Order: sequence, then structure tokens, then C-alpha cells
Amino acid sequence: MFSSLKEDIKCVFDRDPAARNWFEVLTTYPGIHALQAHRVSHWFWKRNFKWLARLLSTISRFVTGIEIHPGATIGRRFFIDHGMGVVIGETAEIGDDCTLYHGVTLGGTSWDTGKRHPTLGNGVVVGAGAKVLGPITIHNDARIGSNAVVVKDVPIGASVVGVPGRVVIRQQIATLSEKRQAIASKMGFDAYGTAQDMPDPVANAVNKMLDHIHAMDEKQEQIFKALINMGVSMEDIKLPELDSCELSSGESESANTK
Repeated sequence: MFSSLKEDIKCVFDRDPAARNWFEVLTTYPGIHALQAHRVSHWFWKRNFKWLARLLSTISRFVTGIEIHPGATIGRRFFIDHGMGVVIGETAEIGDDCTLYHGVTLGGTSWDTGKRHPTLGNGVVVGAGAKVLGPITIHNDARIGSNAVVVKDVPIGASVVGVPGRVVIRQQIATLSEKRQAIASKMGFDAYGTAQDMPDPVANAVNKMLDHIHAMDEKQEQIFKALINMGVSMEDIKLPELDSCELSSGESESANTK
């Protein structure tokens, strides 16, 4: 038990930059307290001391704000960050190296007995406020975005966002159109870094606008070349550089404030 406690504390330092020393983690982190209490209550639960297991679970919930049913199965190096409002159901199964943030629910969708709660593979991260419901499987290294509601299986290494949860493969998100990047650079728009893992409706709308603008540029370029081939004399007008315009306005504003 002491070896697992040492491992649980060590994983906190790997995932929480606010952790300073072992004593602080051991005495002030509710996720550690809830996990150790669960390991004891789960031991009683497996040996058919059901009431005692539920009593320990209830005391732990009162002290930490984290509710873990003693029947839940939890792997190694499990970390609950902040923890308030976390609920883990009876038949939930959590693999190794998983992380849950505050407000997460691993709940059921029916009153039937048997398996009714989610199964999390290894290395799964569930963001704050997310709800993972039903006897579904979240496969290894998946990411559940904050406040997402997940009711279907999630494949390996995928990200899920929204209500209801939409599966977005990270490799597909990272592969952006070179044309889109070029027109975005010309316009001075740089939201890709913030939207790479968890795309939001605003970023998606802007991406579509960039695609539309690029298509319009191509059409105008074709018309321009066709007119030149017909002998029409046209002046080549260069588009203004937005970055330099913004810099000039920013410099003038700063100069006015001095």
C-alpha cells in the first residue's frame, strides 16, 4: 500500500506544477485523500464488507468533495486535480495514468444492474465539468474536453468536445491546409495554435471564411490573367500588409499616450 501511495504522490508532481513538496501533497491534496480512502473501501468491498465500504466512501466524500463508489476499479498513478464535484460510479473502470479534473462525472444512464458506467483506458484525460455516461469505452490516450457530454465510445488518441460530444482525431486537426495557412498569414489571423486540440465554433467559422476568401482570390487571379491575355491593360495593385498596418496604428496610439 505504501508503494502505491508513493507512486500516487509522485504522479502529482508530473501533472501539477503547483505541487511543491511531498508533505504538502500528502496533507493538502483532496485527490490523494480520496484515492487512498477508495483503495481501503474497495478492499472491504471486494471482501463483501459492503456497508463498511460505503461508510468509508461517504466519509471520504464529506471530507474531500469527491465521490468514488467503493465498487469502482481504479488503476495506478490516477490523479484527480482539484477534485470538487467528481463522481465515479460503481461499475466504472479506470486504467493507469488517467487524470480527472473537477466536476467530472463517470455516470450511468440506466437503473439496470450490471455494467452501466464508463471504462477509461490508460492515459485518458477528462477535462473539468465533463460528463462521461453509460457503459462506454474511452480508449487509451483519449482527451475529453471541458464540459463535454460523452455517450459513445471514443477511439484511441482522439479528442472529444461539445454537447453531445463530437470525436475529433487529433492527427486530422493538426493537418491544416497550406492554402488556409497562407491566406491566414496574409490577413494576420493566427488562431490555429489555440484551436489545434479543441476546435471551437468561432475558429471553425473563421477557417471557412479563410477558405472562401482564398477561393475568391483564385477566381480574381484567373480573371486578371484572362483580361491581360485579351490585351487589356491593368495596373497590378498590391494588397496592403495587415501586420504592418496594425503595427503602425499601434505605434501611433502608443505615441499619443506618451
